[in-house]
Amino acid sequence: MLSPKRTRFRKQHRGRLKGISTRGNRICFGRFGLQALEPSWITSRQIEAGRRAITRYARRGGKLWIRIFPDKPITMRPAETRMGSGKGSPEYWVAVVKPGRILYEMSGVSETIARAAMRIAAFKMPIKTQFIKTPVLATIQ
Repeated sequence: MLSPKRTRFRKQHRGRLKGISTRGNRICFGRFGLQALEPSWITSRQIEAGRRAITRYARRGGKLWIRIFPDKPITMRPAETRMGSGKGSPEYWVAVVKPGRILYEMSGVSETIARAAMRIAAFKMPIKTQFIKTPVLATIQ
């Protein structure tokens, strides 16, 4: 699963999920993409589950780009702990995703395969998503 090699600080504030994604909201590498329509935290486990679903469906054909990275640590306190005694220890990592963000990109496969693979990956995500594709430029003859 994805996680940073090292971070400057062990713990972070929770933050807010306001606004729309201004970065990472266009297809840059592939032809097809899966775009988030809602704000959410997506865990490294969910990202990995989506990646596995896409690669299995595409039978390792084509190329896949993961456009999000879980760089936010989420802390948890032990069960049945009394109030106080500080913040818990980091348990897992999440990627902060806002509406418009591209989660996965794909190329080298047909649109039907890409659409079906992204649909399976979308079921693994905790948010609504949509399948998008880059417009094909008309060839000059």
